[in-house]
Amino acid sequence: MNPLAILHQDEHIIVIHKPAGLLMHRSPISRDTVFVLQTLRDQIGQRVYPIHRLDRATSGVLAFGLNSEMAKIVAQQFEDHLVEKEYRALVRGWVDDSGQIDHPIADEEGNKKDQEAITNYRCLQKVELPFEVDRYSSTRYSLVSVSPQTGRRQQIRKHFKHISHHLIGDTTHGNGKHNRFFREQYDIHRLMLTSHRLCLDHPITRQRLCFEAEAEPEWDKLFEAFSWRQ
Repeated sequence: MNPLAILHQDEHIIVIHKPAGLLMHRSPISRDTVFVLQTLRDQIGQRVYPIHRLDRATSGVLAFGLNSEMAKIVAQQFEDHLVEKEYRALVRGWVDDSGQIDHPIADEEGNKKDQEAITNYRCLQKVELPFEVDRYSSTRYSLVSVSPQTGRRQQIRKHFKHISHHLIGDTTHGNGKHNRFFREQYDIHRLMLTSHRLCLDHPITRQRLCFEAEAEPEWDKLFEAFSWRQ
């Protein structure tokens, strides 16, 4: 495996670009042998402490503390809604110019009550393709900027399924016909969801820091195919 791309590193925190398909850590329900935590630890020669998480299928900006206290300080910023998070997603259909999805998500920890979940979004670009993928003679897709206001598990994927704009490449909550189309037509075999931008306060200096994901080949391929502006 190639080294993880480091976007920022000092004596207190480290920020990387996580590849799609990589689990955060070992799990009893997975046979994976490569994980973000262990790979990054071995790469920089010291332990790292998660501040937040990204699903296995999601790529992009991911931050860690270099000791438990730094991780705790920055994690509190997430709890206090002081962190700016922007994801980029490719979804089925043409979405509204902007909107908010306010829809509870079932708690997967066993509690009976659904959890509040809110996601804001805005449409960045659209495309209509002359292919009959589902019921129509052409098919439409949108590039969406997504800002989750809460942090539920797979919130973005579940919320866009709720409004029938499934994420491309989502094999759990997505649409199989559209996923197959992107595999066959564009050789896209992953979830098209990236943690694109993350802004937080440095735990020591309190300086506002913003990080953006590196270019990814799958996104570059689609931007070129759809004649979208970068």
